[in-house]
Amino acid sequence: MKDMRRIFAEWPASIARQGLLITSFGESIPFCSYMLCGDLILVERKTPDASGARRVIMPLECIHAIKILEAVEMPRFTSMGFQGLS
Repeated sequence: MKDMRRIFAEWPASIARQGLLITSFGESIPFCSYMLCGDLILVERKTPDASGARRVIMPLECIHAIKILEAVEMPRFTSMGFQGLS
């Protein structure tokens, strides 16, 4: 979970804060913005889901994957802690 927090906390300004979260409860959540509070994340959707919700608060540990929808060069992810292998 520490790594997931780092990814969101150190998200580069040059990459739009949007993507798709895959959660442990089997839901895909598209997001266009987010905020952190301790071990929680608040994500905002551009459009409401089937329940009418535009925002979701959940523990970071519930995130299984983050899909980046924008075409981004790999080196721009180094600020999140990723490293290239030689």
